[in-house]
Amino acid sequence: YTIVINPAGSDRVFLHCPGANDTFGADDIRYDLLETAPLFHFGYPPIMRRMYEDEGEQLTTIFRRAKATGITTSLDMALPDPHSAAGRADWVRICRATLPYVDIFLPSIEEILFMLHRSTYEALRRQADDGDILPLLTPELLSDVAAGLLEMGARVVGLKLGDRGFYLRTGTAAALADMGRGRPAQPATWADRELWAPCFRARFVGATGSGDATIAGFLAGLWHGLSAEEAVTAAVAVGACNVEAADTLSGLRSWEETMARVAAGWERHPLVLTASGWEWLPDRGLWRRLL
Repeated sequence: YTIVINPAGSDRVFLHCPGANDTFGADDIRYDLLETAPLFHFGYPPIMRRMYEDEGEQLTTIFRRAKATGITTSLDMALPDPHSAAGRADWVRICRATLPYVDIFLPSIEEILFMLHRSTYEALRRQADDGDILPLLTPELLSDVAAGLLEMGARVVGLKLGDRGFYLRTGTAAALADMGRGRPAQPATWADRELWAPCFRARFVGATGSGDATIAGFLAGLWHGLSAEEAVTAAVAVGACNVEAADTLSGLRSWEETMARVAAGWERHPLVLTASGWEWLPDRGLWRRLL
């Protein structure tokens, strides 16, 4: 169980008792239930002991067995405590072994920098006010990180950027066509895309569950057959709804209400990119890189 201390206007604190998370392994999943489902989503291996022990053997096994059912696989992460066993795990090796079986990889930028680019993460932390690296993010950094994750085997990479929105980079048409039953309705239209969607303006109350809500919006967009641009917009829309309540669910609205709010001209936070090769799409409300 987890107790979340969520003061208004500041980041939350988690008091966590792992319980069964420390014993959960590959044999605890009902793979027969995945035979006809479109999507398998798994989260938080850094707070599940067997997922990072033995160089992530159990995590890799889970995704290999899930992928063999023909389902589309999705993975979320969590930021490890640097002083814990999870913080000392070889996440480069774990990701290299697991990502070939992960279709959609959805970590936060802090998580993946900590895991795979520790020196960059620590340098940014030293530069940042109050340790917040988000204002220091550049398109070049996100592009390089996502390219590395695609090379490791992921087919779609989404990076959660807190109040700076959501970044997406996708693989080739051939890679996306191999994503399983939950793949985009038209994989070629999703291929080789690089998008950065700014957040919608919201009455901020608390951030508990905002990353999960953003992921849910993105995966729901995929499920509804949206384009890549529409899916990243759905991601930040659901995330923005989430932060308007202190708990994880009260701010969320139905899919129809959320999309109607977007269609009604919901205002976004400004996001200005000065990097070359990026263009603003005013009708979409997001940035796209010209590859």
